[in-house]
Amino acid sequence: MCRVPDQRAILSEKDVAPDPYAQFAHWYARALATQKPLPHAAALATATRSGRPSLRMVLLKGFDARGFVFYTNYRSSKGRDLASNPRASLLFYWGSLERQVRVDGTVAKVARRESDDYFATRPRGSQLAAWASPQSEPLPDRAALERGFAALAEKYSGEVPRPPEWGGYRLAPEAIEFWQGREDRLHDRVRYRRARNGRWVIERLAP
Repeated sequence: MCRVPDQRAILSEKDVAPDPYAQFAHWYARALATQKPLPHAAALATATRSGRPSLRMVLLKGFDARGFVFYTNYRSSKGRDLASNPRASLLFYWGSLERQVRVDGTVAKVARRESDDYFATRPRGSQLAAWASPQSEPLPDRAALERGFAALAEKYSGEVPRPPEWGGYRLAPEAIEFWQGREDRLHDRVRYRRARNGRWVIERLAP
């Protein structure tokens, strides 16, 4: 595939925001306005305690100075990975902008109240699916999943509570790298790295 970088797009370590969250907010707003579909989709990389990696897409549901939040089943393969090895990476790729952002850090569960509040905003079908799906476990066929969903829809005719094994994670970054595609593959890469004193060090990386 032939890439045609935007010649006007420049990423300079001298011009970025002083903290990575502000820089991410700036780029994310642009992605929301131009990247279709799913600008909030990111690849989440985890690994087992022994180092066996796995990768899947998740949806960003919030971010602030504490980190980047996504939700899933705690008993899923990624949940099991994170229980034994909390180090992970998120990668956002916005092809229409020739941009990507990689977030490396440590993951922890969000507070139960935070998971409850978000679960309450989900469509009813998504709430029931969180109960119906034993995520990452083998199924005999799709019909078994649909039967379980139908039974749960009857059981929870009103409000659907949050399953105890479903909730949020927050990735607290130790490094965030911003990548901007440029002509002749002389791309711009700027990394924010958290120093021992807690401050962010901004540095340019070779493409």
